[in-house]
Amino acid sequence: MTHEEHHAAKTLGIGKAIAVLTSGGDAQGMNAAVRAVVRVGIFTGARVFFVHEGYQGLVDGGEHIREATWESVSMMLQLGGTVIGSARCKDFREREGRLRAAHNLVKRGITNLCVIGGDGSLTGADTFRSEWSDLLNDLQKDGKITAEEATKSSFLNIVGLVGSIDNDFCGTDMTIGTDSALHRIVEIVDAITTTAQSHQRTFVLEVMGRHCGYLALVTSLSCGADWVFIPECPPDDDWEEHLCRRLSETRTRGSRLNIIIVAEGAIDKNGKPITSEDIKNLVVKRLGYDTRVTVLGHVQRGGTPSAFDRILGSRMGVEAVMALLEGTPDTPACVVSLSGNQAVRLPLMECVQVTKDVTKAMDEKRFDEAMKLRGRSFMNNWEVYKLLAHVRPPVSKGGLHTVAVMNVGAPAAGMNAAVRSTVRIGLIQGNRVLVVHDGFEGLAKGQIEEAGWSYVGGWTGQGGSKLGTKRTLPKKNLEQISANITKFNIQGLVIIGGFEAYTGGLELMEGRKQFDELCIPFVVIPATVSNNVPGSDFSIGADTALNTICTTCDRIKQSAAGTKRRVFIIETMGGYCGYLATMAGLAAGADAAYIFEEPFTIRDLQVNVEHLVQKMKTTVKRGLVLRNEKCNENYSTDFIFNLYSEEGKGIFDSRKNVLGHMQQGGSPTPFDRNFATKMGAKAMNWMSGKIKESYRNGRIFANTPDSGCVLGMRKRTLVFQPVTELKDQTDFEHRIPKEQWWLKLRPILKILAKYEIDLDTSDHAHLEHISRKRSGEAAV
Repeated sequence: MTHEEHHAAKTLGIGKAIAVLTSGGDAQGMNAAVRAVVRVGIFTGARVFFVHEGYQGLVDGGEHIREATWESVSMMLQLGGTVIGSARCKDFREREGRLRAAHNLVKRGITNLCVIGGDGSLTGADTFRSEWSDLLNDLQKDGKITAEEATKSSFLNIVGLVGSIDNDFCGTDMTIGTDSALHRIVEIVDAITTTAQSHQRTFVLEVMGRHCGYLALVTSLSCGADWVFIPECPPDDDWEEHLCRRLSETRTRGSRLNIIIVAEGAIDKNGKPITSEDIKNLVVKRLGYDTRVTVLGHVQRGGTPSAFDRILGSRMGVEAVMALLEGTPDTPACVVSLSGNQAVRLPLMECVQVTKDVTKAMDEKRFDEAMKLRGRSFMNNWEVYKLLAHVRPPVSKGGLHTVAVMNVGAPAAGMNAAVRSTVRIGLIQGNRVLVVHDGFEGLAKGQIEEAGWSYVGGWTGQGGSKLGTKRTLPKKNLEQISANITKFNIQGLVIIGGFEAYTGGLELMEGRKQFDELCIPFVVIPATVSNNVPGSDFSIGADTALNTICTTCDRIKQSAAGTKRRVFIIETMGGYCGYLATMAGLAAGADAAYIFEEPFTIRDLQVNVEHLVQKMKTTVKRGLVLRNEKCNENYSTDFIFNLYSEEGKGIFDSRKNVLGHMQQGGSPTPFDRNFATKMGAKAMNWMSGKIKESYRNGRIFANTPDSGCVLGMRKRTLVFQPVTELKDQTDFEHRIPKEQWWLKLRPILKILAKYEIDLDTSDHAHLEHISRKRSGEAAV
C-alpha cells in the first residue's frame, strides 16, 4: 500500500456531499451507522447531511435536510431507534414526490445517498436512482435547476445498509437490529421461565417476523423451546397431535414448563395462519395445561443496541462511505453487509430480488425452496433445532460409544449451552455421555458421572460453568488420566474452554507417545471471554463479556453527563489479547483503547492527552479510554490515570475503573447461546465420525494429527483444525494467536474518535454476487 493511496482516503470526499437517511421500521443500531457515516464522511473531506424523517424529509426539503457536524452525532451510539427519525412515506412513491426530492438534492449539490432501512426502503432508493437523469431533465425543462446544476449532479450514487430486526434480507448474514431484538426477546423468555417453573405452566410467546422466522428460530435455539412455528416451514398436517405428545413427554421427563415460540406470520401447509391463541386453546382443550400467551410486540424494537449491533452499524457505515465515494456512474447501487466477519458489497437489486423470491415461494407453497433461499445459516439453525427439539431421546442404556465432556480454564458465559447440546446430540446418536467436573484435574481424580437427557435441562441460559472448571493442565497427571480413560471406557473427549483447553489438547497429543490410552479423538471448543484461542475468530463467552463492558461504559459515560469535563480510564480483561478492549472501544465510542498487540510509547500517551484537551474545547466534554489489563507492564492503569490527571489539571478530571470479574459472569447473550449450541452439535457430529474411523478390533485407536482438533470459526465457516498444525500460528508466551482478524478494525476506532490517521483502504470489500455466495460457502 503506497503513501499516495493512504493519502487518498483523507481526500476522497473533497468536493462531494453525502446525505444519510433512515427509513421504514426502526432498528437498534441505526444510530451507530448514522454516526459512522457522518464521521467517516467528514474524515474524507466530504460534507454530510442528515435527512430527518426518512424519504418524507427528502421530499419536503427545507429544515429536514441539515448539515451534520462531528459533535452532532456524539452520544448517539448507545441510543436505540433512530435519532434522525423515520417515517413511512406516500409521496416518495409518486413520481411527483421523487421530482421534489431530486430538486432538494441538486440544490444542495448532494449526489451521494446512504439509505438505512428494510427492503422496501432500499427498493425505493433504486427506483430513484434509475430515473435520476429523467428527473433532472424535467427539472431543467421547468426551469427549476440550471444546466450547470444538472451537469454537476449528473449521476446519483446509492448505497444501502439493511436495518431491520427481522433479519429478512437475503445476502446479509445479520441485519442491523436483529441481535438487539434477540436480546430483548431472550431477556423476556428468561424472565418468563422463572414464573412458568413456579406454576408448572405452558407459555406461548409470539415474536415479530411477518414473513421471516429468523427471530423465532434463533430464540427457540437460545432457550431450548419445545416447539417453534415459522412461516418458512409450516408443520406437518398432524401437528396438533405431535405437539401435544411432545409437551406431555417433556412433562413426564420431569420438566415443569413448556415454551412454544410462534412467529407472527406462522402458517400451516395450506397457508392458513396459526395464531398464538389457536395454540393456547389447543393445549388447554387437549391437555388441560395452565397456558398463557405473551405477545412481545414493539418491545423487540426498543432498548439499547447490543454491542454486536453497534459494531455492525459502525463497520457498515464506514464501508458505505467508501462504496459511495468510490462509486462511478457504472457501479450498480449496492448494499454493504457482513458475511461471517467480512464486510461485503452486494448489488442491491440482486438482494431485493432474492428477498422477493422467498415471499413468492412461500405464497406459492414451495416451502423447501423458501428455506433454501434464506441461505445456509438459516438452514443450519433449522437442522440443529429439529435435532434438539423433535427427536425422542433414546431410552436404551449402554450406548454405542462413550464420550466425555469437560470445561477447562476460566468460566465463560455459554459454556453450559455448549455442554447441553454436546450431551443431547451425543445421546440422540445413541452414545453414552459422561460429564467431567473441574477440568483435567477432575479427569485425573475420577470426578466423572454419566449424564442423561434431563441432566442438562434448562442449561442454555445459565452463566458460568455448571460442571466446574479449572486452569490445571493435564501434563503432570497423564498417568491418572490414562487410568480413568480406561476405567470409564472413554472413547472420545470434548474439551470446552479457553487457551488452557488448547494447550491441554497439545499436551494430550504429546502424551500419546507415552500412553496408548490417550489415542482417542478429542475436540476443543473455544470458550473464553478473551477470545484468544488459536484457530477461531470468535470464542464462546466473548460476546457476553463485550455487552457487559458496553453497558458499564454507557453508565459511566452517563454519570459524566452532569459533571462536565470528565475522562474515564477503564481496564478490561483479556490477558494479552486486546479483543475486548478494541471491540468495546468501537461499541462504546472510546477515545482510545490501549492494547498489547499495538505497542504504544509515552509519545502516543501524550498525543492522546492532547487530543482530549482539544476535545474538551468542543461541546463534547467527556472522554473514555480503555486499557487492556496486560497491554504494557510499566504503563499500568494507575500510571495512565496519574498521567492523565497531571496533564489534564484544570482542563478535565480523570477517574479510573477496573471492571474485573463481572466480565466473566452474567447470563449468556443470544449470540453466545446460539453459537455454543451449534458448536456443541457440530463437535459431536465430528466426534462420532472420528470414533467410527478409529474403531479397530473392538477398541479405539486414534493417532493421527487430525484426531485432535480445535473447532473454530474462520471467516465464514466452521472448521476443524489439528491442534498441532495451529502451533506455528500461536504466540505461547503471550497466549494469543499471531494473527488476529480484528486488528484491522483498529483504524475505524481511531477515525471515529477524530484522529487524523491513514485509513488502509487496501482491504476493501469488493462487489460480490449473491448466488455464488449461497452455494459455495458454509455459514455458521
